[in-house]
This record gives sequence, C-alpha cells and structure tokens, in this order.
Amino acid sequence: MREHRATLLADGFKFLEAPKWHDGQLWVSDVFDNRVFALTPDGERREVCFVPARPSGQGFLPDGRHIVVSAADCRLVEVRDGNLSTYADLSSYAAGYVNDFAIDADGRIYVGDFGYDYDAGEARKTTKLHRVDPDGYITAVADGVDFPNGSVIVDDGGTLIVAETWEGRIAAFDLDAQGNLSNRRVFADLSDRFPDGLCADAEGAIWVGCFNTGEFLRVLDGGEITDVFRFDGSAISCVLGGEDGKTLFMTTFLGPSDEIATEKRKSAVFMARVDVGGPRP
Repeated sequence: MREHRATLLADGFKFLEAPKWHDGQLWVSDVFDNRVFALTPDGERREVCFVPARPSGQGFLPDGRHIVVSAADCRLVEVRDGNLSTYADLSSYAAGYVNDFAIDADGRIYVGDFGYDYDAGEARKTTKLHRVDPDGYITAVADGVDFPNGSVIVDDGGTLIVAETWEGRIAAFDLDAQGNLSNRRVFADLSDRFPDGLCADAEGAIWVGCFNTGEFLRVLDGGEITDVFRFDGSAISCVLGGEDGKTLFMTTFLGPSDEIATEKRKSAVFMARVDVGGPRP
C-alpha cells in the first residue's frame, strides 16, 4: 500500500460533502453552512446557492442541469441561477434525511437516505434505495441497505457502487438497461473503517473517504487497498477531476467529530495528483 501527501486547495468551510468536477470547476456542498460552492482550480470560491434544509449529494444530469439534495425536507432540487425548484419530492418515500446519489447515462437518479432519525438518536435501521426517473416517477430498487452514502456507477453503466457506512462495507449491484438493480454483493469489506463519499477511476478502483479514520483509500474489487492519504480528522468525500482527470480532490473535517455541526469552520479541500484518472464521460 502506497502512502501519499496532499496539498491544501481551500479551507474555512463547515462540512464539505459531495464534491463533483464539472465544467472546469469543483462543486461542493457545505452541509451545515447551507450553501453550495464552486471552486476554481486555484481555490477561488463562488457561492452557487443557499439550501435552507441542508445541501448534501449533488450531481449533473446528462443535459447539464444541476441537481442537489435538500436533505432535511427529503427533496432533490434543481439549481438554476442560484434559485431552487423541486425536481423530486421523496418525503413520502425516504425513512430519514436524503443523502447522496448517482446518475446514470439516461438521467435516472439512484438515491439513498439515512433510514432513521439520526439527529434524534433513533435506533439504527436499514433503508431503501430509490430511483428517480426523468419523468419524475419514483420507485424503490433495493431494500435492506445500511446507511447508504456515497455512490457511483461503473462498468460502462453496468454496476452501481454504494457505501454502507456503519457496516464498514462497499456494496455493488448489477444495473440493467432499464435501471433495475440485482445481484447485490460486497465490493469491499473495510471492517472498522466507515466509508463515506467515493468516486471511481478508469481502472474500476474506488477512492473512498473513511469518515472515522481520516483516510482516503484506493480500493479494488475484493477489498485490496493500493493507496492511502491520511488526515488528522474525518475523511468525507472525494472526486477525480482537473484538466486531465488525474487530480484527486478530497474533502475533510480537520477536528474532532464532536465539533461537526457546530460553528467551527474546520472543513477543507485537499488535492493531489494520482496515476489513474477518472472514467471518460
């Protein structure tokens, strides 16, 4: 396993989730500051929108529309010129805060939720993954999922990868041309590491942030770890981007976990060059 060092891109945030590289910029959700930002490769930031009910997962549809999770009211919102409109209302489907999602080549969104009231200390429960079709139809496509978190579609659209945080597991599902999931299996058992956000590279490996250990790992199907970045705090999420796709952007919280969801601005983005870039669009 190779160890690497990263350099700071930008700091002074509260809790950065769901980094995405799009249109030459890094897009991040600052969950507890209720804002989405776009960062240039030099770290200059621009506020994209204000999301009163906590922004979380985000992504871009094939036609370029920007979709962001509005977590606490269980919606997906479309962002246009800083304004929000409801893209999908999951409040009658989700069993907890809506969290993260992946988008397939046909614009279908695969989204998870906490499964229980995490903030209130409710007992942990498994939950479902839902698919939001371009026509707005919502259907459950998997159940028994334990705190689904970061997700990505790989294998030319044939596999959905989902982090199950509290199980220390990355799961994989076969994904067919109609958007159905089957053949659930373990991509990687991370044991006592809690996977949060993740991304894939062009060789099918997964880069994943391990929330409780402060590590970003490159993991192969089967669980072999090839590379690691280590931080003093929480490793939240990551994405490959940059001009050639070989820059790994990593969001962190550089402090104890009991300072998360406070006014402490200890979240930061780091970056590093890696050998394998992201999959081609």
